[in-house]
Amino acid sequence: MQTSNDLRRKLAGIDRKGYGAYKSLAGTYKFDFFTLYIDHVQSDPFAPPSRMRVRLAREVAGFPAEYYRTRTERIALEDYLTRCFAAVVRRYSERKGTGKSGIISIDRPGQEVLERTSMVAGDRFVEARFVVGLPARGRTVLAGEAGEILLESLPEIVRHSLVFKNLDRNRLQVHIELARDQAALRRQLPEMGLVAFVADGSVLPRESGVSDLPLKGENVVPFRSPPEYTVSVNLPHRGRISGMGIPRGVTLIVGGGYHGKSTLLRAIERGVYNHIPGDGREFVITVSDAVKIRAEDGRSVVGVDISGFINNLPFGKDTRNFSTANASGSTSQAANIVEALEAGTELLLLDEDTSATNFMIRDGRMQRLVAREMEPITPFIDRVRDLLDNFNTSTILVVGGSGDYFEVADNVIMIHNYLPRDVTARAREIAYGMRGERSREVEAPLQTVRERIPLPEAFRLQSKDKVKSRGLDDIQLGRENVDLQNVEQLVDNSQTAALAAIMKYARKYIDGKTTLAQVTHKVLQDIEKEGLDVISAFMGQHPGDFALPRKYEVMAAFNRYRGLRVK
Repeated sequence: MQTSNDLRRKLAGIDRKGYGAYKSLAGTYKFDFFTLYIDHVQSDPFAPPSRMRVRLAREVAGFPAEYYRTRTERIALEDYLTRCFAAVVRRYSERKGTGKSGIISIDRPGQEVLERTSMVAGDRFVEARFVVGLPARGRTVLAGEAGEILLESLPEIVRHSLVFKNLDRNRLQVHIELARDQAALRRQLPEMGLVAFVADGSVLPRESGVSDLPLKGENVVPFRSPPEYTVSVNLPHRGRISGMGIPRGVTLIVGGGYHGKSTLLRAIERGVYNHIPGDGREFVITVSDAVKIRAEDGRSVVGVDISGFINNLPFGKDTRNFSTANASGSTSQAANIVEALEAGTELLLLDEDTSATNFMIRDGRMQRLVAREMEPITPFIDRVRDLLDNFNTSTILVVGGSGDYFEVADNVIMIHNYLPRDVTARAREIAYGMRGERSREVEAPLQTVRERIPLPEAFRLQSKDKVKSRGLDDIQLGRENVDLQNVEQLVDNSQTAALAAIMKYARKYIDGKTTLAQVTHKVLQDIEKEGLDVISAFMGQHPGDFALPRKYEVMAAFNRYRGLRVK
């Protein structure tokens, strides 16, 4: 194995040469207390930076085994170390020349704790994956500046971010203990008959529409559970905490505009993920299979049976095997629900503001004007109990304009001045005392969802075809773009990057016999057994910018692929 001195000599030998000379640095180098892997060298100072790794033996890193004993603990440790590495890197990363010269960067997590490829921690070693912009002036190698980064700055970054004795042990302990508590609470929800829990004292509002940081200031109202929904849970480290438990069933969140209804729902939808200390939503915990549903005008739908919601379309269009390149609000929302059921969800989250009005409700007056035989839509209000009774799927719905939903609700929670209170009894009193003229528009119960089998010809890519992500909302798969901007529980660009790789990797299981849900399950099984790196085998290098999406987002990506063909 080469040493750091060999790297020093190589750098001296390429100084002032053309940028391509940096390619000679690829390889493995032994430093005093870690090993540097230069996996991929960029071709140009303006190209994506060079991919590198540093690895410390377990004995050198010094982390106690109890910090990575379980998957929950390992992910929390890796998340914390990624944040530490990123914080230290900021002190050393600065532009030193043309393009991306001098930039040092690692995947930077947000408020959620996700399984990532940026860091690996376990029984044998700790490894950080990061990128470096190798310095150049124009397209000429600046070996001195590169040496400063790789031979001087990098050892300091590693020493202060990946060695246990040099870290803030109390903060690390809190990070891991919080993850244990969050996992314990999520496991308890089904046993308690709950689908979500919001702890007293939680801070739900965010800093702004473009920032996921908690809102601060004297006007922030900490969450407080109404007595009727207050439950207490015992956690391994935090001990006993109390908060609002939302039971299995149909729950309405009502109240005036700007009083916090959608803010509460947004926190619940993000509660499928663990959050970092100080986020404010640390103990807003939701069952892991909750899916946010919305109308999504213009999305592609392929082979979905939406007949339980929409039937008798003009010109005899078949809704038992419904496909369109340009779905309406109502057909897209119906497809989103059926696809979520196909994926196995047990909790749907809906907000009236982002739903198609004609899909959600038809009131009595409209029923009298437009006869049932003239209306192809069976509104959600008439199916929400079927979903609970026949699919064991609960619903949490923010509603501000239709009191007809009082008749189908198990729980009604009013948000006023950002605080909840139970108004279930009053809502039932209104529902039964002011019965309208609306009639239920159901001919037969919704009982089954047909699974679909993706066809392999839809996923045959040429060697020149690109598979990559662009930010949070977009994947390029060959010649098709996959638009994910309305998949609201994607929270990190690195999840989208992983989705792009998953869609390519999954082709090995798409054989014309395996259902889409089974394909997704097999991919996620491989990831669980072999790690998230497994989906990057086709890249020929270790990625440092993948974060694990849930199966619901994986299936959502496939469902929005316009090249999809199914039977």
